[in-house]
Amino acid sequence: MTNYLDRLLNPVADTFSESQARKILEIRADPELQARIEALREKANEGTLSSEEDAEYKDFVEAADVISILQAKARAILEKTAA
Repeated sequence: MTNYLDRLLNPVADTFSESQARKILEIRADPELQARIEALREKANEGTLSSEEDAEYKDFVEAADVISILQAKARAILEKTAA
C-alpha cells in the first residue's frame, strides 16, 4: 500500500515550494491528540480496544502514513535546493 500511496502523492509533492516543504516538516500532533493516540496505542498493545477505538486508531495510522510520506518528500525537496 505504501508504494502505491507514495506514487500517488508524487504529483502533490512536485508542487511543493521550499517554504511549503518546511511547513510540512513541522506537522506534529498537538498535545491533546498525542495523548489520545498514546492511550489508543496502549490499549491496542493490551488488546483492549473497542471496535470504535480500533477504527479511530487505524484512521490515525493511515493519516500518519500519509504525513510521513509527505515529510520524506519534503526533506528530499529541501536537500535538492540545498545542493
